[in-house]
Amino acid sequence: MKSNYLLLSVLLLSYITSFSQEGKTEEKKENPFSFKWDNGFKLESADKDFKLKFGGRIMVDHAYMFQNDELDNNFGPLEAKNGTEFRRARFFMSGTIYSNVEFKLQVDFAGGKTVLKDAYVGVTDIPALGTIRVGHVKEPFRLEALTSSKYITFMERALPIDFSQERNNGVVVFNDFLDDRLSAQVGAFRNSDETANNLAANDGYSVTGRVTALALNNPEKRQLLHLGVGYSFRKPETKEYSVSQSPEAHMAPKYIKTGTLTGVDNINLANFEAAFVTGPLSIQGEYLTATVNNINGAAFDKYNFSSYYGQLSYYITGESKNYKGSYEGFDRVKPNKNFGGKDKGAGAWEVALRYSSSNLNSEDVLGGEQSDITLGVNWYLNPSTRIMLNHVWADVKDTGKASILQARMQIDF
Repeated sequence: MKSNYLLLSVLLLSYITSFSQEGKTEEKKENPFSFKWDNGFKLESADKDFKLKFGGRIMVDHAYMFQNDELDNNFGPLEAKNGTEFRRARFFMSGTIYSNVEFKLQVDFAGGKTVLKDAYVGVTDIPALGTIRVGHVKEPFRLEALTSSKYITFMERALPIDFSQERNNGVVVFNDFLDDRLSAQVGAFRNSDETANNLAANDGYSVTGRVTALALNNPEKRQLLHLGVGYSFRKPETKEYSVSQSPEAHMAPKYIKTGTLTGVDNINLANFEAAFVTGPLSIQGEYLTATVNNINGAAFDKYNFSSYYGQLSYYITGESKNYKGSYEGFDRVKPNKNFGGKDKGAGAWEVALRYSSSNLNSEDVLGGEQSDITLGVNWYLNPSTRIMLNHVWADVKDTGKASILQARMQIDF
């Protein structure tokens, strides 16, 4: 672990040094570099052709978990009724070279292991195509998955997140049209592990695409309506597929699961998404279906599973959710007045409510059904610091109920 931190520190230092040297050269050409804080550390040339940003995020979670006698009888007593974890502990570097070449490297050290998150090289402003990225990138699928964990409304994403991985090795192309009112993304991926390395590439491939539209976009009134549809075709070489889900709390046990399905030919995922923002109020929802097609001779031709959620949030201090873009989802919220300090304000306060559900029963697969209700309160002390409190009530149909109270202290820089 120490070697990983040392390596990352050396990389950061080398990049900063190289950009500083570049800045000295450019300064002679009247193109000096500026180094500033903008909710993260940024180094930028005067003509903006060269940019470097580096920083990270720390999320510390604590949870109290309870389950009723029915769940005790069906799954056994909880191994631990409370726990603490570093949900995320990341460092990253990103930048632009010669105005149209971009890169990003992001590593997570949470859980005592090193996991590669975003790691790509891209070229922007390609005629007709837009932007192309190659590496370990997010598949263009599901609005909540594309929104950074720094900016999601609740501590954990809703139940549909478990039907496929968020990132994969491959290439993605995306572009915006009609003054950013229409957006499209498509990518082809070789399924990889969490380190983003799979030299054998023996778990098949995925092709994923998404189209979104801003049916309403009025920045002056802080109003927008986002609509989108995504599709993913997944061909596992192992002929296997599985989904397992816990309540929307990372430390909670998994109560519903399909088990490992064998004899799988391909998986088809379809996702429908919508988000509406008007001033301090926002409403968001997604509906996902998974069709698992089996090989010839299987007992059943296919299995059908589904999952969805709907949520609303309200900023009682008057702020509003910020839309970053189709492929990025929602962005950072800046309080009207930061807590304490020079502003002597209260920060931003948000209350939120979500209902989500998953059905993992199909044919002879009795994976179970679960619905969650989550109540959340978010306190944004400033644009980079947030305290979150979530209470999750989980109902596993005909099996039992659970309750999880959890809190998070978060900073990103």
